[in-house]
Amino acid sequence: MMRTTLRAFAHHGARHASLQSRQDRGRRLFLYGCACLRQVYRSVEKWYPFETIAICILPDHVHAVWSLPDGDPNFSLRWRLIKSGFPRPLASDERRTLSKIAKREKGIWQRRYWEHAIRDERDLERHVDYIHFNPVKHGYLSRVCDWPHSSFHRYVARGLLPPDWCGDVGESTGNFGE
Repeated sequence: MMRTTLRAFAHHGARHASLQSRQDRGRRLFLYGCACLRQVYRSVEKWYPFETIAICILPDHVHAVWSLPDGDPNFSLRWRLIKSGFPRPLASDERRTLSKIAKREKGIWQRRYWEHAIRDERDLERHVDYIHFNPVKHGYLSRVCDWPHSSFHRYVARGLLPPDWCGDVGESTGNFGE
């Protein structure tokens, strides 16, 4: 469905999909600090350019697909800067272990993240669809278009996806998860 339009949208360069999970998945700091996270994200993007092909910010994790400039594979530097910059402006009431204090880590992020090099256009399409569908998958709502913190709306504005993409899963039955 999106294969031909994504090809033009996602120019050449290293493409990756990533999941940044919070250590304490029960708190809603991501959404409360969404404006701060976006500011840090834009700042890192300015100093270390990358194209955000798709992104979704959820209460306890972030999904993103990026295209990096040719000859610049430093994906982890960008995430490290985002991870270190995001909690700074927020008041921290997080308890930190001695290990985290010694490593100067905040309790917001997990130490590791999932990374995947996109193999081809079909793989890219699957990851973009997964990212956009993720708020529905986690049960936050029944329609993709109702989640405000997603690049889905950019895809709709550019005519790459219809506003009612995936419909209303509240009207469906079945298992849509892992």
